[in-house]
Amino acid sequence: MQTKRMRIIKTLAMALLCLGFAACATTQLSQSDINEQRDSLRNMANQALTNLYSTNPAAQGAIMNAAGYAVFSDFGFKLIYAGGAKGKGIAVNNATRQETFMKMMELQPGYGLGADKFWLIFAFANSAAYNSFVTSGWEAGANLMMAAKSNAAGGAFAGAVTMSEGVYMYQITQEGLVVGVSITGAKYSRDEELN
Repeated sequence: MQTKRMRIIKTLAMALLCLGFAACATTQLSQSDINEQRDSLRNMANQALTNLYSTNPAAQGAIMNAAGYAVFSDFGFKLIYAGGAKGKGIAVNNATRQETFMKMMELQPGYGLGADKFWLIFAFANSAAYNSFVTSGWEAGANLMMAAKSNAAGGAFAGAVTMSEGVYMYQITQEGLVVGVSITGAKYSRDEELN
């Protein structure tokens, strides 16, 4: 009886999660809506970078000297045994200043209730890592996240975690830098509506 109840709760939680993401789906955007969303993402990125630099001043040099960077605003939530996050972001090539607008989706297994807003800031040490991120997208699975939690970057990228070869990530909230990385099952891809 208890096992059946838990299965029902899990199923309902997943259904609510899917409905929540479906409710966020949008129709075709007008050019003014596109411009407004682009400006909003630029402002979000500036705010996130300002917060990061005030918490970790060395990060400014690391990001400005990187091949490129990407900033995402995440709104995450947990409901019973499942959670997730959906966000948008902007990637900037430091050499050309070209912007690529991105989106992300994340699933977080585990018990909990509540919501949290945070920023993810990626720094790409080389152009190959940056170009792969903006053209092919990127996925962070559970195995990668377990490795990242125990792989704090040193040197120029101190305060970040090494996500993969040439990819470093900072996670911050309004209160400051988060040492532990909490994303699991995340997928990053180009936002075709905004590019």
